[in-house]
Amino acid sequence: MAKELRIIGLSGSLREGSYNTATLAALQELASPSTRLEIRRLHKIPLFNEDVEALGWPAPVAALREDVAASDGVIFASPEYNYSMTGVLKNAIDWLSRPAGAGALRGKPAAIVGATPGRFGTTRSQTHLREVIYYNDMPLLPTGEVLIAHAGDRFSDGVLIDGDTRDFLARMIGDFENWVARHRA
Repeated sequence: MAKELRIIGLSGSLREGSYNTATLAALQELASPSTRLEIRRLHKIPLFNEDVEALGWPAPVAALREDVAASDGVIFASPEYNYSMTGVLKNAIDWLSRPAGAGALRGKPAAIVGATPGRFGTTRSQTHLREVIYYNDMPLLPTGEVLIAHAGDRFSDGVLIDGDTRDFLARMIGDFENWVARHRA
């Protein structure tokens, strides 16, 4: 039996009924039995501050860094705010990317998903997120952009109910599992 894959899903939304957290939950359900996808919310991560960093990692940051460092890959899920990723996700990435060139994210295989009630499916936020992923030397899954538009029609009470979206996510998580296994050291 192959070694279990451990994937961290970072939700860039603080909203309780987040479509992006629900997307990660759907991926969690659709992952193969040999994959453990753990969803991390970012509620307790303080704003990045180099003065605080110099004193040591705050406990929530240290825990998140340990989880990401011990993972085999990362899935970023973020809505689109002002044509970009959310501030809460960017803030967590800032903590995870430190020290420059040697942070917890460095070299981790990555994928991006996004869900929104709008019609463009987080296209612009994913463009900015790709730049940040590139900077952190993370091999990004090259196929299967996940741009879930009209999310209110696809989810009900935090559960993915749209069959086509579910099928697409099943293919995506399978592709990502293969991508992570290919890049695992």
